[in-house]
This record gives sequence, C-alpha cells and structure tokens, in this order.
Amino acid sequence: MLRFFIVIVLNIGNILYLLPKMNVYIKNTEKYSEEDRYHLAQDVIGCVARKGRIKTIVTGQDLLPQEGGYIMYSNHQGRYDALGIMGAHDKPCKVVMAMHRSKKPITTQFIDLTGSKRLDLKDIRQQAATLKEIIAEVKEGERYLIFPEGSYDKNHNTLNTFKSGSFKCAEKARCPVVPVAIYDSYIPFEFNSYRKVVTQVHFLRPIPFEEYKDMTTSEIASLVSDKIREKIAEIDNGDPFIVREKAS
Repeated sequence: MLRFFIVIVLNIGNILYLLPKMNVYIKNTEKYSEEDRYHLAQDVIGCVARKGRIKTIVTGQDLLPQEGGYIMYSNHQGRYDALGIMGAHDKPCKVVMAMHRSKKPITTQFIDLTGSKRLDLKDIRQQAATLKEIIAEVKEGERYLIFPEGSYDKNHNTLNTFKSGSFKCAEKARCPVVPVAIYDSYIPFEFNSYRKVVTQVHFLRPIPFEEYKDMTTSEIASLVSDKIREKIAEIDNGDPFIVREKAS
C-alpha cells in the first residue's frame, strides 16, 4: 500500500492535468475516438508505472488476433493486474470490473474512459444485461479482459478456481479466447515497499471458437486455467525465453 500512496503524491501534478482531460474525453466521445481515449488511458498507466517504479515484461503480443473481437481471460493477483495488461495491449480493450471496486476516484474515470463494464454482483438482472452488451460488442470487434477468478485474496502466483459462468460471453460471442498469464502482479500494491518491481504479462496462444465449441463452460474454464498454470510453472522453473530481472 505504501507504493500506492507514493504514486498518488508523486503524480499530483499529472492528476490535476489528466483528470480533467479524462472527463473531457468521456463527455465528448463524438470528438475523441476509442483509440484517442485508450491512448489517454495508457498515458495514465504509464504515469503509475513510472512513479511507482514498476516495470512489466511482456511476451506474446504477436499472438493476439489481428482482426475481430476476442476476450482475454487472466489470472487475478491484485490492483495492478488490469493496468499491467492494458498497458501492454496496444489496441483498445475494455475490462470487466465489480461495481463496488469501480466507483473509487480515478478508477471510475478510467472505467468510463475505456468504455469498460461494471458488474453489480448483487443484481442478477444487471449482470445479465451487461453480459449481453459485452457479447454484442465482441461480435462487433471489441476486445475485453475478464478475470474469471472473480477476486484475489493473497493467492499470489497460484490460481483459484475459474468461474465457468465467465466463459459464457465467449461461448455466445463465438470469439477467440486468449489466456493471459500474469506473474508477480500482486507485488506493487500489496507490500509496504517502494523498491523497484518487475511484473510479467504473457499473452498465450488464442483458442479459436472451433476448438472449444463442443466443450461445456466448465471444460473451457479448466482448459484456460491449465494453460495459465503451465505458463506460471515455466516461469517458476526458469523459462529460458524470459529475461528475469531482480528488483533493486
């Protein structure tokens, strides 16, 4: 948490500049394209990373589908997860976040700026309506990020059970599923330290609809979680294709 407060303090100037700018972009979507708004969101992420002394190693960007919509499913470790992934994802994408987490200052502007979705975990009707919106948008070519574990609770570089219902969106949108493995993403905002942090984001091979169309959502959830778990095991065992860096 120490890093979080330091980031806020060191970014006061950027906040006073970027927050009003974010609000202007949000209110004038006809003037500022999705790409414009996403680039501004990435500028915000860049400010957090630089002042937070956070570096992210990224692999697999070349594996991402070049055309059409898709949904990324990632393991969940902490508050930096979505920022790390979206900062590494060049094309505009949106994240699905729990309503109660999305209403905090700056976070709420970030969600609105990127056109991301809020899920009210206490309102089944709202959830159903939002999922329909996501499905329709993905069919139109939008890209989404979902954390199928639902929450994080000091699971660090291990995985909790993936909720099978999270995969209904992909199933109904008939879109590619992109597993995303994050590593050490819990460190930035969990410990009271301001030492340099190196996190990792790995976009894995997309799973086309044809490959999972005959599976149940539970089977899809297991398939995706297994692929992410395998990648984490590779990193634990010293993946030769990843340059490991130590925090200083």
